Amino acid sequence: MSSASCPTVLPVLSVDGCAPVAPPAGEARAGLGCLVDCSQWQSGTDGQRVALSQLVLSGLYCAACAGIIETALKRQPGVLDAQVNAASQRLSLQWSPALTDAPALLRAIAKAGYGAAPDVAAPALALRKVEHRKAVWRLFVAWFLMMQVMMLAAPAYFAEAGDMAPDLKLLMQWGSWVLTLPVMLFAAGPFFQSAWRQLRQRSLGMDVPVSLGLAVSFAASTGASFDPGGVFGHEVYFDSLTMFVAFLLTGRYLELRARHRVAASLEAALTQLPELAERINADGTLSQVRVGELVVGDRVRVFAGQGFPADGQVLEGGTEADEALLTGESRPVPKRKGDSVVAGSVNLQAPVTVWVQRVGADTRFEGIKALMRSAMTRRPQQLRLADRVGAFFLWGVLVLAAGGALVWSFIDPSRVVWVAVSVLIVTCPCALALATPSAWLAATGALARRGLLLQRMELLDSLPGVTHVVFDKTGTLTEDELELCDADALDPALLLQAAALARQSRHPMSRALARACTPGGDEPLWHDIVEVAGCGLQARDAQGQVWRLGAQAWVMGEGSAVDGEVAQLVFGPQRPPVAGAGAPALMLRFRETLRADALRAVQALQDQGLGLSLLSGDASARVAEVAARAGIANAVGAATPELKLAHVSALQAAGHRVLMVGDGINDAPVLAQADASIAMGQGAVVAKAQADGFLLSERLMDIVAARALALRTRRVVRQNLAWALAYNLSCIPLALMGWLPPWAAGLGMAASSLLVVSNSLRLGRGLDKKE
Repeated sequence: MSSASCPTVLPVLSVDGCAPVAPPAGEARAGLGCLVDCSQWQSGTDGQRVALSQLVLSGLYCAACAGIIETALKRQPGVLDAQVNAASQRLSLQWSPALTDAPALLRAIAKAGYGAAPDVAAPALALRKVEHRKAVWRLFVAWFLMMQVMMLAAPAYFAEAGDMAPDLKLLMQWGSWVLTLPVMLFAAGPFFQSAWRQLRQRSLGMDVPVSLGLAVSFAASTGASFDPGGVFGHEVYFDSLTMFVAFLLTGRYLELRARHRVAASLEAALTQLPELAERINADGTLSQVRVGELVVGDRVRVFAGQGFPADGQVLEGGTEADEALLTGESRPVPKRKGDSVVAGSVNLQAPVTVWVQRVGADTRFEGIKALMRSAMTRRPQQLRLADRVGAFFLWGVLVLAAGGALVWSFIDPSRVVWVAVSVLIVTCPCALALATPSAWLAATGALARRGLLLQRMELLDSLPGVTHVVFDKTGTLTEDELELCDADALDPALLLQAAALARQSRHPMSRALARACTPGGDEPLWHDIVEVAGCGLQARDAQGQVWRLGAQAWVMGEGSAVDGEVAQLVFGPQRPPVAGAGAPALMLRFRETLRADALRAVQALQDQGLGLSLLSGDASARVAEVAARAGIANAVGAATPELKLAHVSALQAAGHRVLMVGDGINDAPVLAQADASIAMGQGAVVAKAQADGFLLSERLMDIVAARALALRTRRVVRQNLAWALAYNLSCIPLALMGWLPPWAAGLGMAASSLLVVSNSLRLGRGLDKKE
């Protein structure tokens, strides 16, 4: 079994030509204020220090919000660059603390109408709680009052002519008006606020016509309630108004919950480092300190089962470390005196003393987090089809409504308002807004029943365009367990004897050997069993002979284990530590186990014309061997997180749309960078947080099924959009000509929405069958 050297420490990322520098202390550092914990120092092009800060945002409802925040910040003195990712609600801000300060930047964001907090756990959690609480209250007010308004409106719909006294009808309309006021002033507040921000920035989003339709409908219904014989007539639509607000808020609340779950998963993953460390004082005593208080040169004691708090070197003791989620190493890595350890990896066997060499942002763990945040703040290159169609449609709606009102002001001024309202209602982008989300929700539910959970429904939009699939190896294309592939024994009975000894260990190779050999008859009794970290097992049989199971050099009595082929174990009697002691009694070779459906999934993806790559941090020889068995021609081993990110970026630069499938913390940056990404369900929490979806079923064929469903979903979305546009093109002339009263316009809007939803529900059929 081999020892693995610690990969090179990740550098602090540079931005726009700025090189990383050591963080200053004192007054310069104090200028960061509340952003100190989410900032890194850079050296600007003029040699001045600048800060790169990562913030989480709240209040974003569409892509137009990103531009509003960026514009507001770039107007501030000292701000060099601002990039907002609306999907992840994160802001990457490059600024000079010498020219401005953190409170001024946060005030600029607040003045633009949005919330912001440092991208660290406590402030971000508080911001999400406030945002969630407001959303719940708005949703409750909208639904509760909508039901009350419906009860007051129902008698007018069912009563025959003359059954309801005019005074009673008018009283119910006034009651509906009173109940609608909180809906307009509080529940619908986000629509009006977003529309106002978009208009101030001279941009147009879906909230502009929505807000205009709500405002005009409420104003006209108010006029009809208090002056039935006036210019607004006598028809009111408070029930349709409140229902529309309740439905829209429900959709936004579900989207908000999904974003918050992703953020919470990320923060949970970033707590993998222990909060406290056992520091060894000068007098040899131990004292508990916070990990943030460790400095280079400290000595810490790390016990079995604990995570290493910093990057460092083993001074005393020997153990094995689980680095699978950090480096891609598929097996526990032996750690003896002089070996390097990585922050975030787990001590598996015995207490060790570690000399701290890198802390805080300099550790590999923090470097991976920095890469991940950088990838998350990059803008997507593809715009949604609904947004592209909607942008032109929204301008057309406003122009038609205004034009119709102008024309009718000359024909019949008494019908101006209701013609404009009819146009706004019949063209209200409800069906258009539902065209994509309804299809995505139906497909998401179908995939969830199959075992593929989507955290970002955009995966359904990006999967059809994928041209290249990149697989991680360990835990993704292969199982976590090894399998015995070859046994070369002087005596076949030795295999059962070795398996009996292997059952005394939890080492992955020992477990594989024990699984491969069914116990036969009475197994030998072992005495004085000792497991040596990084070497193997030693025990004494009933006759007193000492046997060893482990690395060849150690078994043959030549000292400690050496680097080399780690996929083998040797079993034999202990011999004197002299050269040429002879051949081992039993040679065992192991290999990683491909997932049961790996070959079928690879073949199915290749049949779809997709390119495939295997990209792993494991040893190059093992990666090449697994790739050959799986049928993947392009394989890269010993890949660090930087190399993985560069490899995927190169594919994207060559015009490929990349799907990344991985499971480890070292896969998190590339999962965020890829055009589409799926994490394995048993993988690292941080990997799942950055992926568009995660595969609980662990069946790779479900990825093939997901792409097929995504192609169907794209067709259904286009059908929905085509219907929404056809409906509007048919009904708009009727409304402009005054032949479509507002009540008929409202009915048409509801019917079009129902048709869109029904068409989308077809996506949930026929996908429950497992491959």
